[in-house]
Amino acid sequence: MQLTIEDMTCGGCARSVTKAIQSVDPEARVDADPASHAVKVETTAAPAAILQALEKAGFPAKMG
Repeated sequence: MQLTIEDMTCGGCARSVTKAIQSVDPEARVDADPASHAVKVETTAAPAAILQALEKAGFPAKMG
């Protein structure tokens, strides 16, 4: 799953994004790049659950 998170601008943000995603799927592999606002996620969780967790953490995301 490819996500774009405009509000992710630093390493701390990337860690918060990773933590939010792994709260839904602890086994998720997350590759977050603050410079491009891109996040690549390998997960078995439903995309809607990931997006909801990110929204709740203050990092609204868009697919693609």
